[in-house]
Amino acid sequence: MLTRRQILKSCSAGFGYLAFAGLAQSQQVLAQESATAAENPLAAKAAHFPAKAKHVIFLCMSGGPSHVDTFDYKPQLAKDHGKRGRYGGSLMKSPWAFKQRGESGLWISDLFPEVAKHADEMTLIRSMHCDQPVHPGAMTQMHTGTVQFIRPSLGAWTLYGLGAENDSLPGFVSLSAPAGAAQNMGSAFLPAVYGGTKVGRGGGFGRFMAASPQESIDDIRNSRLTESQQRRQLDLIQFLNRKKLEREKVQPAVEGMIQSYELAFRMQDAMPQVMDVSRESAATLALYGADGGPTENFGKQCLLARRFVEAGVRFIEITHNGWDQHTNLTEAHKSQAVACDQPIAGLLADLKQRNLLDETLVIWGGEFGRTPAAQGSDGRDHNNKGYTTWMAGGGVKGGFSYGATDEHGYAAVENKCHIHDWHATILHLLGLDHEKLTYRYAGRDFRLTDVYGNVIKEILA
Repeated sequence: MLTRRQILKSCSAGFGYLAFAGLAQSQQVLAQESATAAENPLAAKAAHFPAKAKHVIFLCMSGGPSHVDTFDYKPQLAKDHGKRGRYGGSLMKSPWAFKQRGESGLWISDLFPEVAKHADEMTLIRSMHCDQPVHPGAMTQMHTGTVQFIRPSLGAWTLYGLGAENDSLPGFVSLSAPAGAAQNMGSAFLPAVYGGTKVGRGGGFGRFMAASPQESIDDIRNSRLTESQQRRQLDLIQFLNRKKLEREKVQPAVEGMIQSYELAFRMQDAMPQVMDVSRESAATLALYGADGGPTENFGKQCLLARRFVEAGVRFIEITHNGWDQHTNLTEAHKSQAVACDQPIAGLLADLKQRNLLDETLVIWGGEFGRTPAAQGSDGRDHNNKGYTTWMAGGGVKGGFSYGATDEHGYAAVENKCHIHDWHATILHLLGLDHEKLTYRYAGRDFRLTDVYGNVIKEILA
């Protein structure tokens, strides 16, 4: 018969054993995860908490589309047309009429009549603001959270946090990024394998020179060497790279090169299949406007974005250049909108009908907005104090408006949303805590949002 002392002794030792077993199991799991990450850094990883979205499609409107002409209705601006503005210049009403759209009644202008049909799927964030009134700085901050240092991009952080779903495709694809955009799709101090893979040839501000899908496929394939010849060539290069690693121990650039070469080799089979839009029906091509006319180029890219999502690509960015209208705003903004309105609407409709919209976060926005005051007779200047972006699918409320600018649209005044808040919210929808998604570099833990950022809980579905 056991005494009370023996029972207490056994129980206390048992609790200690259970605690030790739990710690040992945790360490084993961590060791296994570390080994898996070392072997394949793009392997899928568990999110911090259940995610609303698995994929992101970022529709980047380069140049600064005017919020007061697109998604931020300002009736007072029309009433005060011609009067002197708060920061100088004469106020200029929008050349386009705004209407309430869908059951939600969101105000959206006639510049985007097709996108407006999806108002009930969208959350408009009308109180965005950033720190830079110039294109390069604002664009870099939108992508990396800062302009002071070279930092990993939003897409790179996403891939680092979640890994990829397809080991034969890049986890982060940038379609037709403009020249000089390497930093905005780069991995900086993160391992190089998390950087974006550029597909297509984008022009600078005011130009749009995307390669066709077939041209991009030709860039991926090697027509001069057979697959076995390429494999032998790559094996020699990888042998030399690994010898360098053995000698110098820690060489992140070399490690990234080894991984990138292997991924590029595997892509030759998988990537052309994903990018072959000839397999799509005539009805699908027409839905995106990818069958001809001014919508064909951007329409094909939006269609590719859907195909990349289906193939398991984590983050897709499509750049649409040419929104920088200091003059000729009426004609140029119209032509820009015509080129991307139907493709974006087609993308939303296609994702929804394929039951992909709920798990895909679609984001639209530029690096800043434009002033309510006219520049010249028909233009608007840069405005980083207040502008609009929108999100759809992926766990956000539909038919919802968050925040506001003042009566003329100069500055965010209600529920202000900084770029850090925007980034924190995007990561949250992907199941990532922006404060816990860190990387040790130069003696400190870095994160996308630095020491700032709050999740905009009001827009979460």
